[in-house]
Amino acid sequence: MRVQSGGHALRLRGGRERQRPRAVSPPGGAVLAHDRNWRREARAAWYSGVALTGALTLIDLARGALDGFRGGCWVALGALLLAVLMPQRVTAGEGWLATRGLLRERRVRTDLLTQVRRSDGITPRLILRDAGGARVELDPAVLVDNPLLWHHLDTGARRARTVGLLREGATPLACVARRVDDEVARELLREAGLE
Repeated sequence: MRVQSGGHALRLRGGRERQRPRAVSPPGGAVLAHDRNWRREARAAWYSGVALTGALTLIDLARGALDGFRGGCWVALGALLLAVLMPQRVTAGEGWLATRGLLRERRVRTDLLTQVRRSDGITPRLILRDAGGARVELDPAVLVDNPLLWHHLDTGARRARTVGLLREGATPLACVARRVDDEVARELLREAGLE
């Protein structure tokens, strides 16, 4: 086996050539779309955590039972509520979509998607996988509420489908597309005063 000039093709025994799989470059570039409701939801999560901590501390203070240990427990409980309620921050750019939680960011190349699935549960999730093995989960309602995010995902998914990468995921994407179209139409009718 010998690497040819250019470094992209491998020569195998018998003279056949096989393309070397290229590493998927990490998605980058400018943020072109983001979740418009994220700030409001994050603020509500902070208010809830602080309110719970404050209420429990005031109750203990009124009872005369507040000490360092109990105060620490109430702060920890408020922080736990904040962690549970804090929404993911969803952003997108040319050929990528990312979600950022409390601890880390996950990104997929939308133009290299290989799989899109819907996971139903307490909160439905859309699961995206790309050719590099990256995986992102997000609430489809974020895409419905943010048509620009949906546009970037849909554009990349169409490219992936055109080149033959995306073979699983037509149904979940069609469902989200219908919901986005319905919401945009409703919003236009509301603005025109026809609803």
